[in-house]
Amino acid sequence: MAIRLYIETSTTNCSVCLADDEKVLYFKEENNKNYSHSEKLHVFIKEAYETAKITPEAVDAIVVGKGPGSYTGLRIGVSTAKGLCFASDVNLMAIESLEILARSLKIEEGVILPLLDARRMEVYSAVFDKNYTQIRETRAEVVAETSFAEYLAKGKVHFIGNGAEKCKEIITHENAVFYDEVYFPSTEQMIPIAIEKHKKNDIEDVAYFEPYYLKDFVVTKPKKKNPAST
Repeated sequence: MAIRLYIETSTTNCSVCLADDEKVLYFKEENNKNYSHSEKLHVFIKEAYETAKITPEAVDAIVVGKGPGSYTGLRIGVSTAKGLCFASDVNLMAIESLEILARSLKIEEGVILPLLDARRMEVYSAVFDKNYTQIRETRAEVVAETSFAEYLAKGKVHFIGNGAEKCKEIITHENAVFYDEVYFPSTEQMIPIAIEKHKKNDIEDVAYFEPYYLKDFVVTKPKKKNPAST
């Protein structure tokens, strides 16, 4: 058995979970559009230890959502995680926030396309199959009518995340599936990923670890018209 503290702050959702392998000992999150991370994160962590009646030294690892996402949110979450690791001499694990988001949805067919809002029509995106295997790399891109066309042509594409809101009106393909609930990365979805990382001893170097900011955006260019057709 291994006790892990989970932190996810890549979006407006400030999420903390304490679990003994799969058994959740504490879970709390607050989604505030004005970002409550600096006020709430350390409060939630303190509550987690008090609820479970353990000391920080009893934790085997700190698991943090590494991004991409909000610069401020990631900086707060990662710096807190690193500080806890240094203070208690425990391991650090990091999980991509888009994978965490993808695991909030279960599907029978098609692919999951988690999207995190960046700004204007920009999003962070990746593509996962129904087993949560990543089948396309993480990208920063500008959403257009032709975005994700290769996946939409093959079958159902399940758009989730606060970035999916930008796609509803401009991506109207019959295979596009949107949800009324807006999903955010949550620490509850980090638990099975961390258990697998533990088996592989997949840990980070605390001294050198940095958030995954992924700042560059790819713009999809419209196809050039054939002069002969004009």
